[in-house]
Amino acid sequence: MKYLSSLKTKNLSGKICLLRADFNIENTELFGKNIHPRIAAVLPAINFLIKKGVKIIILSHRGRPDLKTYNLKLKTYTLKPFATILSKLLKKPVKFIDFSNINNLSKSDFDRLGSDVFLLENLRFNPGEDKNDKKFAQKLALLGDFYVNEAFAFCHRPTASIVGIPKLLPSYAGFSLENEIKNLSKVMKKPKKPLVVILGGIKVMDKVGLIKNFWDKANKFLIGGGIANTFLAAAGEQVGKSIYEKEKLAFCKKLLKSPKIILPIDSIVKNSSIFDIGIKTRRNYTKEIKKAKIIIWNGPMGLIENKAFRKGSEAVLKSILKSKAFSVIGGGETTALISNFQFPISKNIFISTGGGAMLEFLAGKKLLGIKVLNKKLR
Repeated sequence: MKYLSSLKTKNLSGKICLLRADFNIENTELFGKNIHPRIAAVLPAINFLIKKGVKIIILSHRGRPDLKTYNLKLKTYTLKPFATILSKLLKKPVKFIDFSNINNLSKSDFDRLGSDVFLLENLRFNPGEDKNDKKFAQKLALLGDFYVNEAFAFCHRPTASIVGIPKLLPSYAGFSLENEIKNLSKVMKKPKKPLVVILGGIKVMDKVGLIKNFWDKANKFLIGGGIANTFLAAAGEQVGKSIYEKEKLAFCKKLLKSPKIILPIDSIVKNSSIFDIGIKTRRNYTKEIKKAKIIIWNGPMGLIENKAFRKGSEAVLKSILKSKAFSVIGGGETTALISNFQFPISKNIFISTGGGAMLEFLAGKKLLGIKVLNKKLR
């Protein structure tokens, strides 16, 4: 695989880079003083390319816009706010390009548009993106000289901008994608013991691959969130009105035969539903985290959108921050929790920008967006 870091000695002046970012972030008002991890991830590559005299066209998607309701999608899913955010962070203007103009644009147009950095409108406003349409990929590829992928969180999706463009242009894994590959690989290949996996979120289904791939490697699996409800139900515990996966009860029962699975011993309950792990469970999980030399965490311990049910996740995070273990943390809600924290993040903690992509990578699957970077141009 070719990495952007390999171009440090190359003369790139006057070239145009198509940089695939991931700005699939719902609420731009949440940032405040903290930079969202997915925005922070692309800044080093952008600054590097600017210094090299490269013009940058940033490509991204946001949400799942209904193409039949144009006015609604424009307000809700437009990438325009990110041009303002990037301009402030880069301390230079980032020119926003409305998607309707793409058919009339050519590489030569970017010289007269008066900027070094451009942000193209939401790729999903064109149906060719999700369909991995070759013609759409070709239109995008004609705008640049080379391609850089910095969208790890979307590397498991077969779209035009993820797998189509790299077949048409010289392509590289960006700095953050390189970090993702190296750090996630670190916990998979001969990891130090004890290895503790912390799993939260809603569905057991989403974590099956990771659990299977790490079953022989991990010493403990600490379970929380909606996932814990399914395990508790499988153990014969009463979960009231809590949501759980009936189709995964048999799978969970098999896992419960092993002492590796650690379940909550108390919970925060409201209206007969479980919304967070309890105080005793937090203490138990903290003890296990203290013993660990490798930690993997994906998914919150409770309904963190509500401050009343955020304490379990915060307790886990504080324990990891105090730990000397090498830790990998990922998942949209989990990383959002971190971005709102004021605690310093040490070098032994790697925050992945991926949710589903992180889970698939740790399940041992080859992500399409990474796999295509290993192929030669046709």
